[in-house]
Amino acid sequence: MKIQDQTTVLIANALRLARETDSDKVFLFLNSEQSCEVFSNIELVKDESIVLVIPKEQEVPECIKNEKTIIHTWYGNQSRFSRIKYAFMQAVLQHVIQPDSKVVCILGPWGKDHLDTITIHDLSLSWSEEFPFDPRSLISKNFFHTVIAVVDIALDIGALGREGKSVGTTFIIGDVEQIIKSSHQAIFNPFKGYPDDARGITSSEVVESIKELSQLDGAFIISEQGIVKAAGRHLDAVSSVTIQLKGLGSRHRSAASITMHCEAIAVVVSESTGRVTIFDEGKIIAALDPVICTRVV
Repeated sequence: MKIQDQTTVLIANALRLARETDSDKVFLFLNSEQSCEVFSNIELVKDESIVLVIPKEQEVPECIKNEKTIIHTWYGNQSRFSRIKYAFMQAVLQHVIQPDSKVVCILGPWGKDHLDTITIHDLSLSWSEEFPFDPRSLISKNFFHTVIAVVDIALDIGALGREGKSVGTTFIIGDVEQIIKSSHQAIFNPFKGYPDDARGITSSEVVESIKELSQLDGAFIISEQGIVKAAGRHLDAVSSVTIQLKGLGSRHRSAASITMHCEAIAVVVSESTGRVTIFDEGKIIAALDPVICTRVV
């Protein structure tokens, strides 16, 4: 069966499932310009419930760009469930769906043009411990955009490490005054003394500095506005090991604990697996799994 024919069959079945399950949207994950071109030639493209999910910076044909809702995702390789969860967070942020929406997803292997999987998700139901996803508390915060920008950086670190070596690190985003009181400087703060406009996480220079400094001990402290206030901070808060945190190390537990005592979100990169875990109020609200590329342990 040709790619276009298979895509048409999958989309038709996904739309049928969406109607039968009263789902709000159908998310179609496309990995390349070629797959966008194939989709643009399918009559089903006109269905208003279809939302396109594509990597950042990917070109989209004008006929699609002007007609379809588009969700941009991190450009690297994640597991399928991780790609779905990331797309859901972005979609809630863009008010495309609600935290309790039902969504049908169509996707295939990352980096390939063919589609081979249909999944159905009711976001009002709890996800399993293996695939935690509960963005309700996260999206209620006015610095949600900053958290997503940090997650992108964390996914890069988790997938690639630094200079071929695995790296683990922590980002704390939120009320800087509270976070500073609950931590202390473990090393000289490399961001001290620079103006705010030179420390924003939207700057490519700052992102590269963060990736380089992620090899050092300590956490990054980032304001709600996306300004890096400090690096190399030791988090003083230490939590008890809950069932959800069982098996996680001190980096994850201290990050979880500080979100219980401060108005903050923690994003932690696991050195051993590259997994990116997001904490709020001491709980895991999402875990994203980049596929390790050139990292070596």
